[in-house]
Amino acid sequence: MAWFLRFQILAGRVLVSGTPERFALTAFSIRIVSAAIAFLSQIMLARLMGGFDYGVFTFVWVLVIIVGTLSGFGFPTTIIRFLPQYRADGQFGHIRGLTLAAPLLAMGTASLLALIGWFAMQHVSAHIEAYMLVPLTIGLMILPMIALGDMMDGIARASGWPIIALSPTYIVRPLAILAFMKLAAALGYDHSARVALIAALLATYLTSMGQCLLVMKRLLAQVPREPHALEFAKWLPVALPILVIELFGFLLTNSDVVMVGFFLRPEDVAIYFAAAKVIALVNFVIFAVKAAAGPRFANAIAAGNTAQLSHIAVESARWTFFPSLALGVVLLLAGPWLLALFGTSFVTGHSLMLVLFIGIACKAFVGPAETLLMMAGEQKLCVGIYGGAVMFSIIVNVIFIPLFGTVGAALSTMSAMIVETVMLHVAVRYRFGVVLTAFSNVAEPNSAFEREKW
Repeated sequence: MAWFLRFQILAGRVLVSGTPERFALTAFSIRIVSAAIAFLSQIMLARLMGGFDYGVFTFVWVLVIIVGTLSGFGFPTTIIRFLPQYRADGQFGHIRGLTLAAPLLAMGTASLLALIGWFAMQHVSAHIEAYMLVPLTIGLMILPMIALGDMMDGIARASGWPIIALSPTYIVRPLAILAFMKLAAALGYDHSARVALIAALLATYLTSMGQCLLVMKRLLAQVPREPHALEFAKWLPVALPILVIELFGFLLTNSDVVMVGFFLRPEDVAIYFAAAKVIALVNFVIFAVKAAAGPRFANAIAAGNTAQLSHIAVESARWTFFPSLALGVVLLLAGPWLLALFGTSFVTGHSLMLVLFIGIACKAFVGPAETLLMMAGEQKLCVGIYGGAVMFSIIVNVIFIPLFGTVGAALSTMSAMIVETVMLHVAVRYRFGVVLTAFSNVAEPNSAFEREKW
């Protein structure tokens, strides 16, 4: 009956508002729903616009998300680090200072980057395809609201409000884009990339500003009025390494789409993006295992329990690899049908799914290795690994895409994932003495790796 008692305790904590378990369950539920909405909305947009315009929209939207998110300088995560501490210490002036300065910094940076981008386009417009000029200009106008939305996400997460944190960006915004597209069609506008990006602009402004009003009203109602206190000297050393990690993370997951957009036609971008979207559903297994393994790694490291750490690491690798393998096989078998939902021309991307899945499966083979390193305080090591994988990916993309087209992009991404996996495996083995694979035996690590090393 011990297992039943543990289940009752866990269920009770999940049902209690404000507990970490409740937050995690709510956040994960929103992620599941948002993934379904995002997938279906991409299918609808592809069918509405066709391959060419959908490719233009996808290329610009990916650039907007990357630049807009990085405009925050890592402060969305930094807020999560400092806000609970300030609240616990009663430093309400610091809360007001951080939650005012960070959004203003992000929006100012995004606006500056948009202005620089606009001036740059004026000077190189002769070298940009004519059909890209207006979509890129609209994309620049979206940047400040992407940055604002990310900041509100961080403030809401730090305050324990998962619905306000995640719903606007991951549920409301994609639905609003579709709604504005339908409205535009009803008013007689075409289904071009320009119209889709205007719909995205309106949806982003609506969701980000609405989220800002909700978050700040709720926050300020809980924080006594005090003079704003600023601690940039304390915030920046935390924020900048996060920015570097986020930069490498975005480049690892999106550089292939961007590079395809630079070298190939919009139709190729559309097909590649659709294939990547479908096979990326496997990442939900990886995401789920990471979320569960992180606290367990932290507890084992804090206790100095090497045997437990080894067991958790190998167990997590198995729970990552085998379900990922099973889901990947199902997606590959259903691939032609799933891609046909985007349009008949998208079925040619099925071979890309296979290549990309090989890379994903390799990453799954070592489980949440980067989470283990991060929990052990090895952020700099992770930055080095990500940086190496990003540089490898960019170099190989530049070589392979002109030679092999979208297949070259998929091969480059697969190769970068394999390189990243090998580096993570070596880093974990060096750092903890754990041979981390899905087929490893759970054994005691080398005796040299004791608690004092942690």
